[in-house]
Amino acid sequence: MNIYWESFKTFFKIGMFTLGGGYAMIPLIEEEVINKHKWVSKDEMLDLIAIAQSCPGVFAINISVFIGYKLRKVRGATAAALGTALPSFLIILAIAMFFHQFEDNKVIAAMFRGIRPAVVALIAVPTFNLARRARLNKYTLWIPIVSALAIWWIGVSPIWIIIIAGIGGFLWGKLNVKS
Repeated sequence: MNIYWESFKTFFKIGMFTLGGGYAMIPLIEEEVINKHKWVSKDEMLDLIAIAQSCPGVFAINISVFIGYKLRKVRGATAAALGTALPSFLIILAIAMFFHQFEDNKVIAAMFRGIRPAVVALIAVPTFNLARRARLNKYTLWIPIVSALAIWWIGVSPIWIIIIAGIGGFLWGKLNVKS
């Protein structure tokens, strides 16, 4: 089958059936691109997730662009990105067209109250899976904890966390090479 069409369909399905944003997509992306299609390895996926969340823009689009580019360069990236973005665009367009008819509907409001806790779980699971695959140990576990607390409690910009972590990783690599 045509790889462009296959990647478009795969990412369209991911975009269509994932609530909660990019991080909630991670389990479905992993199932499709690692287990089913074998387009990337687990280690590559971990690296792609780190890069995608460090880059400007929408996480889901970033990760689809990186995977699509790995498959077939610019045209592969375009097919995967369109597949990811099109479902959200169509759904948001439909909601925008009809939202005024439902905004005061108590049933719809109750449905959204029920969906919110499930979305938290959809985001939590990939977070724990990422932590496990990042091989956190008793020496490195403090990094994500301190980073999360700095962002949440003190209000440090995530940009500074990424910059500091990048510099720290670079320096750590330099020190380990010399020893």
